Amino acid sequence: MKATTLGELKRSYPMEKLRRSVKDEARENLIAKLRSGERLFPGIQGYDDSVIPALVNAVLARHNFILLGLRGQAKSRILRQMTELLDEEIPALPTDLRDNPLKPLSAEAKRLLAEAGDDAPIVWVPRDERYVEKLATPDTTVADLLGDIDPIKAARRGTGLSDLEAVHYGLLPRANRGIFGINEVADLAPKVQVALFNILQEGDVQIRGYPVRLQLDVWIAFTANPQDYTARGKIVTPLKDRIGSEIRTHYPRTLDEGLAITQQEAWTAREEGLYIPSYVAEASEAVAFMAREDKRVDKTSGVSQRLSISLLELVASNAERRALQYGERTVARPIDLYFALPAITGKIELEYEGELQGAERVARDLLLKAFATAYGERSKGLKTDEIVDYFTQGNLLTLPEDARGALREMEQVPGLLEAARRLESHNTPEALVAAGEFILEGLAGRRKIARGEESYSAPIERERERWGSGN
Repeated sequence: MKATTLGELKRSYPMEKLRRSVKDEARENLIAKLRSGERLFPGIQGYDDSVIPALVNAVLARHNFILLGLRGQAKSRILRQMTELLDEEIPALPTDLRDNPLKPLSAEAKRLLAEAGDDAPIVWVPRDERYVEKLATPDTTVADLLGDIDPIKAARRGTGLSDLEAVHYGLLPRANRGIFGINEVADLAPKVQVALFNILQEGDVQIRGYPVRLQLDVWIAFTANPQDYTARGKIVTPLKDRIGSEIRTHYPRTLDEGLAITQQEAWTAREEGLYIPSYVAEASEAVAFMAREDKRVDKTSGVSQRLSISLLELVASNAERRALQYGERTVARPIDLYFALPAITGKIELEYEGELQGAERVARDLLLKAFATAYGERSKGLKTDEIVDYFTQGNLLTLPEDARGALREMEQVPGLLEAARRLESHNTPEALVAAGEFILEGLAGRRKIARGEESYSAPIERERERWGSGN
């Protein structure tokens, strides 16, 4: 049974735990997890050999730290998972600062202990409530983070504004005995940053001119964009100097890593038994990789992993719409990626050259490059010469949206369905059409055939060769 008073707590709870700081608590729990072989930060993919070891070292060193990385690199998610290193719950006095019964900070806690002694009430704070997060914005004030005098509270108590119990504490003091996360710290005004490092280092801050000394027990973690953090000089030097570890995050380094993240996060569990062929999923994931390399896309802004997640979700939705409309099985096809262009155009920032071409043109180019990438390994063993020759002879292929109609059109192209059957193990019309479309998109990405808005044809240079030879 949990203790409800300080006296009961002293008899039933190991007091040495109350003498630990939050960083010591996290360090002890991390050591236990490492010894037991428990997986750290479940759900975080692709960081096992880079970010997580650096993070573990920072925890073992009891450092405040900053995660530096572009958008969509799981920085906020990592911060929120830091609570897994805390005890399941801790005892505290029922005050705004969740005061440690052995080390009270607030005037309210000190008064409570002086009046009630061992009869002082105890509450239990779960680990999830020990994480406080603030998205830094230019209009964030010192009062938001540290606090301010509350004249109404002072009036109710019948005291002056210098009464410490009239202070309305901000987010940082309320994170006492827990973790305080600040996202995009570079957006804080310099005076707010000064107040932040001052209370971290000296525990001394003035609220409305009244000196309040708070030796907070807070583990503080920041996130920032590398460009904001370094090139623009938005973080004041003293604050930067007090951050123990600077940890760089990154995008997935391989297509398999990216695909694992996307499939973990994307909502694709549709009611109609959705089937997404692996080659469609790989092409969808490759779009973000192509965008990160494309010179028309702003590198400093980054291409979030959320692009891949949103893209796969829209691919699933278009497959679902088509199945409902035509009474088919729900099978994702390459054409669904073109219907999912809004997931791409809304998540890439373009350079000047890209702006001239337009977001949709850039997105379509990225799709073709992605299909060419996904098609690369899968093209081995596929015989496509007959397919290419069919278009070189001047034939066009326009595929209707319904699978059976598309299958009839594909039958006109020599070798296409035979190659599709080698690629796709499912022998349904919907799956064969998906495989056939993937082969066509792969050939278009490799520039062996051309892809227009609605049809496939020979590349312009092949057409010129044909007419120039007199055929």
